Amino acid sequence: MIRRFSRLPLRSRLALLTTVAVAVAVAVCAMVCWFLVQRALINSLDDSLGESRSSFPDRDVISLLNSGRCRATPPPEAQQGLGDPFRATIQVVTSDGAGCVVLGAQSLNVTDADTAVANGSSPEAVHDAKGSNGAEYRVLTTPLRGTDAAVSVARPLAEVNDTLNTLALVLTFVAGAGVIGAASAGLWIARAGLRPVDRLTDAVEHVARTEDLAVRIPAEGEDEIARLSRSFNSMTAALASSRDRQQQLIADAGHELRTPLTSLRTNIELLVRSEETGRALPAEDRRALLDSVKAQVVELAALIGDLQELSRPDAAAGSGPADIVALHEIAGRAVRRVRLRGSGLKITADIDPWYVRGEPAALERAVVNLLDNAVKFSGGYAGYAGYGGRPPGDSSSPSGGLVEVALKSGELTVRDHGPGISDDELPYVFERFWRAPSARSLPGSGLGLSIVARTVQQAGGEVGLRSAVGGGTVAAVRLPGAATPPPAC
Repeated sequence: MIRRFSRLPLRSRLALLTTVAVAVAVAVCAMVCWFLVQRALINSLDDSLGESRSSFPDRDVISLLNSGRCRATPPPEAQQGLGDPFRATIQVVTSDGAGCVVLGAQSLNVTDADTAVANGSSPEAVHDAKGSNGAEYRVLTTPLRGTDAAVSVARPLAEVNDTLNTLALVLTFVAGAGVIGAASAGLWIARAGLRPVDRLTDAVEHVARTEDLAVRIPAEGEDEIARLSRSFNSMTAALASSRDRQQQLIADAGHELRTPLTSLRTNIELLVRSEETGRALPAEDRRALLDSVKAQVVELAALIGDLQELSRPDAAAGSGPADIVALHEIAGRAVRRVRLRGSGLKITADIDPWYVRGEPAALERAVVNLLDNAVKFSGGYAGYAGYGGRPPGDSSSPSGGLVEVALKSGELTVRDHGPGISDDELPYVFERFWRAPSARSLPGSGLGLSIVARTVQQAGGEVGLRSAVGGGTVAAVRLPGAATPPPAC
């Protein structure tokens, strides 16, 4: 039964539940009403019995007894209703349990309650009893003063039962009409209440069918449906923004890949043509072409690695769990790696202990990216393995660029002594594929600082660039931590 109910449409379930709830409420109200009316009618009948008893004084009853008018069986004319115009019965009950009818068409069954009143052990008794014709009577028994007997005044319960039966029919009709009305109202309420859900369902099906994320659902009010609509609108907006960023990333990646691939293809075609035609290139030109090919391959590898890093979701950006790590050790390793990549580079390091929570490999990559960026703008890229050597067509010699690295009070700074960056370009330095106009001729894809910003934010820190006093740029990274390791380390 429950399984069948769960298979019904939501609208049908709501209408059915509403109908059942109203039916139960109407049934309970009808039953309460019936019992209240029954109690009121019985009380009214009891009051009328008391009035009937008052209209027959004890002396009149005793006179009827003495005159022989009290009989165990009513006379034939009384049984035919001639002596009982009000359908009332008056019966005398003796202490031994015998009874005789003074007035009425039927004799009554004598109960223990009636005998107790006749014996004087009970002041009165009110109860139901059956007559000799099998009909139900309401009986009031009171003592007959001056004798060892009691007087029972009774009226048939048919006058109450007929009213109650009529009331039951009326209540049944009203309850049935209420249930039918409740079913209709429940169906209408379900349709009206679920209309926003229908709109939401249509929107979801439209998105699933067409992948159109521009769909928006009107959200009015502060109820649950309005909140659900706003949540759906926020979800589709986030999905649309994510898809736009994905498409932009693909477009930007394609644009960045086109340049090194074109250069690489041109250089390889020159080398292949030289081999096919048998005309050897001069040794110096051949070496320059091979250096250029090597530089483009290194740049492509770095670009692909950066794209893989950025393509992963934020929750999976790190390759390992976040632990308590020594940032000063990570910075030291990054400095040693950059120093080994080429000659003519001067990197100074002033590093104090600092412990942070993060993923070691991701943090080391971020620090290396900051150092690579500083080396590039310090003029130290010539002969630098991090950029594939000297850029094609550049015959300059290593300039001996200076990069200063410091870790003080939880702030890691990397300063170069290059041309610096203008204030109007600072808001864009951490965007993907963005490069300053002055850096378009330098190697790189514009993804390094984006990876730095992402890694630092995941570690709960902040990163920023600012102009240095005396020229150059300072990249500052601040990560929450402490100068001493926690006891658990």
